[in-house]
Amino acid sequence: MEQLIVISALGSDRPGIVQALTGAVLEREGNILDSRMTVLGGEFAVLMLVSGTEQTLAALESARADLEQALDLTLTLKRTRTPGERPSALPYLVEVVSMDHPGIVHEIAGFFSGRGINIDDLTTGTYAAPHTGTRMFSLHLTLSVPAQESLGRLREQFLDFCEARNLDATLQPRRR
Repeated sequence: MEQLIVISALGSDRPGIVQALTGAVLEREGNILDSRMTVLGGEFAVLMLVSGTEQTLAALESARADLEQALDLTLTLKRTRTPGERPSALPYLVEVVSMDHPGIVHEIAGFFSGRGINIDDLTTGTYAAPHTGTRMFSLHLTLSVPAQESLGRLREQFLDFCEARNLDATLQPRRR
Protein backbone atom coordinates (compact mmCIF):
# COMPACT_ATOMS: atom_id res chain seq x y z
CA MET A 1 0.00 0.00 0.00
CA GLU A 2 1.31 3.44 -0.94
CA GLN A 3 2.46 5.61 1.96
CA LEU A 4 3.30 9.32 1.91
CA ILE A 5 6.00 11.39 3.59
CA VAL A 6 6.82 15.09 3.37
CA ILE A 7 10.50 15.96 3.29
CA SER A 8 11.79 19.45 3.93
CA ALA A 9 15.44 20.28 3.36
CA LEU A 10 17.45 23.42 3.93
CA GLY A 11 21.11 24.11 3.22
CA SER A 12 23.62 26.36 1.52
CA ASP A 13 22.92 26.66 -2.19
CA ARG A 14 25.32 24.90 -4.53
CA PRO A 15 25.25 23.05 -7.87
CA GLY A 16 24.15 19.41 -7.69
CA ILE A 17 21.99 19.67 -4.58
CA VAL A 18 18.75 18.71 -6.38
CA GLN A 19 20.38 15.70 -8.02
CA ALA A 20 21.87 14.51 -4.71
CA LEU A 21 18.62 14.84 -2.76
CA THR A 22 16.40 13.30 -5.43
CA GLY A 23 18.97 10.53 -5.87
CA ALA A 24 18.74 9.69 -2.16
CA VAL A 25 14.95 9.40 -2.52
CA LEU A 26 15.25 7.27 -5.65
CA GLU A 27 17.85 4.94 -4.05
CA ARG A 28 15.23 4.07 -1.43
CA GLU A 29 12.59 3.54 -4.15
CA GLY A 30 10.67 6.71 -3.32
CA ASN A 31 8.64 8.57 -5.92
CA ILE A 32 8.43 12.38 -5.79
CA LEU A 33 4.78 13.31 -6.32
CA ASP A 34 4.98 17.06 -5.70
CA SER A 35 7.75 19.49 -4.82
CA ARG A 36 8.73 23.09 -4.37
CA MET A 37 12.37 24.09 -4.53
CA THR A 38 13.82 27.57 -4.35
CA VAL A 39 16.81 29.65 -3.30
CA LEU A 40 16.12 32.17 -0.54
CA GLY A 41 19.09 34.42 0.13
CA GLY A 42 22.01 32.00 -0.08
CA GLU A 43 19.98 29.04 1.19
CA PHE A 44 18.37 26.30 -0.87
CA ALA A 45 14.96 25.19 0.43
CA VAL A 46 12.95 22.14 -0.60
CA LEU A 47 9.53 20.72 0.21
CA MET A 48 8.61 17.47 -1.42
CA LEU A 49 5.86 14.90 -1.13
CA VAL A 50 7.24 11.39 -1.59
CA SER A 51 5.32 8.15 -2.00
CA GLY A 52 6.52 4.64 -1.40
CA THR A 53 6.00 1.47 0.54
CA GLU A 54 6.28 1.26 4.32
CA GLN A 55 9.85 0.02 3.79
CA THR A 56 10.67 3.03 1.59
CA LEU A 57 9.49 5.52 4.20
CA ALA A 58 11.21 3.64 7.03
CA ALA A 59 14.46 3.62 5.01
CA LEU A 60 14.23 7.38 4.46
CA GLU A 61 13.51 8.01 8.14
CA SER A 62 16.36 5.82 9.36
CA ALA A 63 18.81 7.40 6.89
CA ARG A 64 17.93 10.99 7.85
CA ALA A 65 21.03 11.70 9.98
CA ASP A 66 23.40 10.11 7.45
CA LEU A 67 21.74 12.00 4.60
CA GLU A 68 22.01 15.29 6.49
CA GLN A 69 25.74 14.78 6.88
CA ALA A 70 26.34 13.47 3.34
CA LEU A 71 24.22 16.16 1.65
CA ASP A 72 25.07 18.99 4.08
CA LEU A 73 21.35 19.69 4.53
CA THR A 74 19.01 19.99 7.48
CA LEU A 75 16.21 17.48 6.86
CA THR A 76 12.78 17.06 8.40
CA LEU A 77 10.59 14.10 7.49
CA LYS A 78 6.92 13.80 8.42
CA ARG A 79 4.55 11.08 7.41
CA THR A 80 1.26 12.26 6.02
CA ARG A 81 -1.80 10.87 4.32
CA THR A 82 -3.82 11.48 1.20
CA PRO A 83 -6.17 14.34 2.00
CA GLY A 84 -9.63 13.15 2.92
CA GLU A 85 -12.81 14.43 1.38
CA ARG A 86 -12.71 18.23 1.56
CA PRO A 87 -15.85 20.28 1.71
CA SER A 88 -16.92 21.54 -1.69
CA ALA A 89 -14.66 24.46 -2.59
CA LEU A 90 -13.86 26.57 -5.62
CA PRO A 91 -10.24 27.28 -6.61
CA TYR A 92 -9.45 31.00 -6.85
CA LEU A 93 -6.28 32.91 -7.64
CA VAL A 94 -5.21 36.10 -5.90
CA GLU A 95 -2.49 38.42 -7.13
CA VAL A 96 -1.32 41.45 -5.17
CA VAL A 97 1.31 44.05 -6.05
CA SER A 98 2.35 47.01 -3.93
CA MET A 99 5.30 48.94 -2.64
CA ASP A 100 7.02 46.64 -0.18
CA HIS A 101 6.33 47.07 3.53
CA PRO A 102 6.09 44.74 6.53
CA GLY A 103 2.83 42.96 7.30
CA ILE A 104 1.30 42.47 3.85
CA VAL A 105 1.27 38.65 3.95
CA HIS A 106 0.04 38.63 7.55
CA GLU A 107 -2.87 40.97 6.81
CA ILE A 108 -3.96 39.13 3.67
CA ALA A 109 -3.72 35.74 5.41
CA GLY A 110 -5.86 37.16 8.22
CA PHE A 111 -8.47 38.40 5.75
CA PHE A 112 -8.95 34.93 4.27
CA SER A 113 -8.56 32.84 7.43
CA GLY A 114 -11.13 35.05 9.19
CA ARG A 115 -13.62 33.94 6.54
CA GLY A 116 -12.75 30.24 6.74
CA ILE A 117 -10.97 30.27 3.38
CA ASN A 118 -7.97 27.97 3.04
CA ILE A 119 -4.75 29.13 1.38
CA ASP A 120 -3.48 26.18 -0.67
CA ASP A 121 -0.41 27.83 -2.18
CA LEU A 122 1.39 31.10 -1.52
CA THR A 123 4.36 32.67 -3.31
CA THR A 124 5.84 36.09 -2.62
CA GLY A 125 8.74 38.07 -3.96
CA THR A 126 10.25 41.52 -4.25
CA TYR A 127 11.68 43.31 -7.24
CA ALA A 128 12.82 46.80 -8.28
CA ALA A 129 10.21 48.87 -10.10
CA PRO A 130 11.22 49.95 -13.60
CA HIS A 131 12.52 53.52 -13.89
CA THR A 132 12.32 54.36 -10.14
CA GLY A 133 13.98 51.33 -8.56
CA THR A 134 11.39 51.36 -5.75
CA ARG A 135 11.21 47.99 -4.02
CA MET A 136 7.94 46.33 -5.00
CA PHE A 137 6.21 43.32 -3.45
CA SER A 138 4.22 40.65 -5.28
CA LEU A 139 2.04 37.90 -3.83
CA HIS A 140 0.32 34.99 -5.58
CA LEU A 141 -2.20 32.81 -3.73
CA THR A 142 -4.31 29.83 -4.62
CA LEU A 143 -7.39 29.62 -2.43
CA SER A 144 -10.08 27.04 -1.74
CA VAL A 145 -13.20 29.16 -1.39
CA PRO A 146 -16.11 27.31 0.25
CA ALA A 147 -18.91 26.80 -2.28
CA GLN A 148 -21.44 28.53 0.00
CA GLU A 149 -19.36 31.76 0.06
CA SER A 150 -20.86 34.66 -1.88
CA LEU A 151 -18.14 35.27 -4.45
CA GLY A 152 -19.39 38.72 -5.41
CA ARG A 153 -19.40 39.86 -1.78
CA LEU A 154 -15.98 38.24 -1.15
CA ARG A 155 -14.47 39.99 -4.18
CA GLU A 156 -15.94 43.34 -3.14
CA GLN A 157 -14.74 43.00 0.48
CA PHE A 158 -11.28 41.88 -0.62
CA LEU A 159 -10.83 44.72 -3.11
CA ASP A 160 -12.02 47.24 -0.49
CA PHE A 161 -9.59 45.69 2.01
CA CYS A 162 -6.74 46.03 -0.49
CA GLU A 163 -7.66 49.56 -1.53
CA ALA A 164 -7.58 50.68 2.11
CA ARG A 165 -3.98 49.37 2.30
CA ASN A 166 -2.86 50.70 -1.10
CA LEU A 167 -2.52 47.20 -2.55
CA ASP A 168 -3.26 46.52 -6.23
CA ALA A 169 -5.09 43.17 -6.28
CA THR A 170 -7.11 40.73 -8.34
CA LEU A 171 -9.29 37.80 -7.27
CA GLN A 172 -10.36 35.47 -10.07
CA PRO A 173 -11.37 31.85 -10.66
CA ARG A 174 -8.51 29.47 -11.28
CA ARG A 175 -8.71 28.09 -14.77
CA ARG A 176 -7.14 24.71 -15.39
